[in-house]
Amino acid sequence: MNKPRVLLADDHRIVAEGLKSLLADEFELAGIVEDGRALVQAAQELRPDVIVADISMPLLNGIEALARLKQQEPGVRVVFLTMHRDVAYARRALQAGAAGFVLKHSASAELVQAVHAALRGRIYVTPDLAGELMQASGQDAQRQADPIATLTPRQREILQLIAEGKSAKEVAAVLGLSARTVEDHKYRLMESLGIENSAELIHFAIKHGVVP
Repeated sequence: MNKPRVLLADDHRIVAEGLKSLLADEFELAGIVEDGRALVQAAQELRPDVIVADISMPLLNGIEALARLKQQEPGVRVVFLTMHRDVAYARRALQAGAAGFVLKHSASAELVQAVHAALRGRIYVTPDLAGELMQASGQDAQRQADPIATLTPRQREILQLIAEGKSAKEVAAVLGLSARTVEDHKYRLMESLGIENSAELIHFAIKHGVVP
């Protein structure tokens, strides 16, 4: 009987190799990628049964990569493995359609379990956050809307790349746009967020988990 195939996405190769060893007994490794754009491409080409991905990755973070994959393949299963203990990350990941959310320090105890849950069509959330997540979801619309959710996918892409220190020209090269178009997007992004300069924009991206 063939083992389920898992694609790993983490920009720290040592971490990815450790995960490979952790999963080897029960799963076949479909591949390892190190950024969000490579993840989208590899998922389309390799068609793994489950993807195990970090949230914080270069070029395109894991949540944005998942959102893109969901548009093309609604049944894609992604288990996030992250060091971010903030319940806001878990909420955003699950809203994007994640199949699981595991903290890296709990990987040895929980990751295999989370991948099996994803294969059965269930959602696994680390017990460390499950209670907080239920409490947060039980609080209604009084809570302030997530400002990231108000941005378009293109704006979120550009925000991440700018926050990673790329110039408008470099962002344009990654996205296949003109530098002028990138500058226009950046201006509208800052205007919609009430931000006056690039330093504030980078601070916003860090504060809201767009980049680590």
